[in-house]
Amino acid sequence: MQPIDYGIILIYFVIVIVLGFWYQKRATKNLESYFLAGKNIHWLPLAMSGSVSTFDITGTMWIVSILFVLGMKSMWHHWMWGVYMAAFFMAYMGKWVRRSNVMTAAEWMKTRFGNDTGGRLARTAYALMAILTLSSFIGYAYQGIGKFASVYISLAPLAQLFSNYPLHDIILNHQADILAMLIICITSLYVILGGLYSVVLTDVIQTIILTVGSIFIAYVAWDALTPELLAKLPADWSSLRVPWRISELAGTSSAEFEFFGALVIVWVLKGMLLNAGGPAQMFDFQRFLAARDPRDAAKVGAAWSLFLVVRWAMTMGIALLAIVGITGVTDSEKVMPIVLLQFLPTGIRGLVIAGLLAAFMSTFSSIVNSGAAFIVRDIWQPYFRPNASVKESIKASYLASILIVIVGLAIGFNATSISQIWSWIMMALGAGVVVPNVLRWYWWRLNGWGYSIGTFGGIILSLIALFYPQIPVYILFPSICFVSLVLSIWGSLKTAPVNQDTLLSFYRTVRPFGLWAPIQKAARLSRTELDDKSESAYVTIFNVIVAMFAVTGLYLSPMFVVGHIYGKAALWCAILLVSVIILKFTWYNNLPKAEER
Repeated sequence: MQPIDYGIILIYFVIVIVLGFWYQKRATKNLESYFLAGKNIHWLPLAMSGSVSTFDITGTMWIVSILFVLGMKSMWHHWMWGVYMAAFFMAYMGKWVRRSNVMTAAEWMKTRFGNDTGGRLARTAYALMAILTLSSFIGYAYQGIGKFASVYISLAPLAQLFSNYPLHDIILNHQADILAMLIICITSLYVILGGLYSVVLTDVIQTIILTVGSIFIAYVAWDALTPELLAKLPADWSSLRVPWRISELAGTSSAEFEFFGALVIVWVLKGMLLNAGGPAQMFDFQRFLAARDPRDAAKVGAAWSLFLVVRWAMTMGIALLAIVGITGVTDSEKVMPIVLLQFLPTGIRGLVIAGLLAAFMSTFSSIVNSGAAFIVRDIWQPYFRPNASVKESIKASYLASILIVIVGLAIGFNATSISQIWSWIMMALGAGVVVPNVLRWYWWRLNGWGYSIGTFGGIILSLIALFYPQIPVYILFPSICFVSLVLSIWGSLKTAPVNQDTLLSFYRTVRPFGLWAPIQKAARLSRTELDDKSESAYVTIFNVIVAMFAVTGLYLSPMFVVGHIYGKAALWCAILLVSVIILKFTWYNNLPKAEER
């Protein structure tokens, strides 16, 4: 790293902190301004913000890591975190969330389950689950940013100042931890001050930086990969075929992927349930609630994947450069920063690293802002200060943001790798909450008690799973899901249904499909509403399937271009174009009309 690289990174950090101070006054008008930016942001920057918020540096390092280990077969792995979420968001889930017209995903529980004891318990259950999940994501981000920064920045000169003190060894032995804490503290400053206004604006800036940096990396890789170098790749490296078992991984550091076929089954199942249950990252929910109307919310969902295209091209380039150009890598999670250090020229390296730090900051800021919303709106206000003033609530939001950062730092400090914490969040904690989240949208008989019992039971099982890391994912995930399902159904059937007025209000407002026949009949919808194609379950499911093909083509075609695999790139590009044309007539032409603002 040269001085010019460090200078570019420093300038970027100064800009985002200044933006936090700049937006402080506007964000502190009220809680809606702080957490939802007054519901007055255009759908395009909201989509950019949501998209770049999932373009996190830790996740990008993990994508490169498993591409390095598994090749293109690793694309199946991404089902587990809901890689096709945009298909569900654009087809129906975005407008469902926006119609709910609340401030947080936990507050949504009141519109679905009412405000009785069961409804309040469901809201609390969701808020606690969200806070635990978001804190874990901070720990996950901590692991990635620490490993990334430690490749570029050495703290040895600082340690030398304390050569005669125990602090010398602490600094040298915990460089990644110290750097992670420093970057997280800087990021927290602008998030806490500016609320969602500063989050969205800096996300737009970060999207531009990331796009430029990602395209440059992809080009560098495409230009450097000659036929001779590509010949070093394993014969089936570019294949998407799913083998039941990859025997050569047995006994290696990647042994978790040995029974690949069984893993793909649970990854796909998890992804479908996750997306069907609504926005999965907690802060995703916030982007749709902040949209101006349901039409804009659907557009946010459609554009969500568009800005992630460059991420897949970049990760493909980094993985290929690593495979053909680097030897002796012992930690696959450090492949990405090592490649950037070796292959990028001075100046460009600083811009790209600033862009990747932007990705980290974007994800982190969304997590903190959303987590603080849950603490203040769903825990502090209902139970402790129901009549709190705006000034008190904003101060509580500051403290909540600090609290969630501290908890996340503690989780990250105690984790051993990105893989460890990611697997637990996705496949253990995720299994504990995904089934109740699905049932709440599609089954009218689920009540607040059933949701709460299913969620708390799943969370307890996921925490127990921390002590048994040797249990394979393909056993752990379905087991926790099954128990959570049984508890949710049992809890609902053993207690009274949700008040019918609440159910009718929810159904008329949100218009969900699924097992709602008794409520649909009681709602007495007009013939025009019943014939509305945009609300048809069959048309919606068709749009989801077509959009999944579109998203697949959108991601795979640039990846294959970077790898000089032009035949497959052309095939997936054609699938993308055909899918977009179909969606123009079946989805876009049937969007809800824009509401007057």
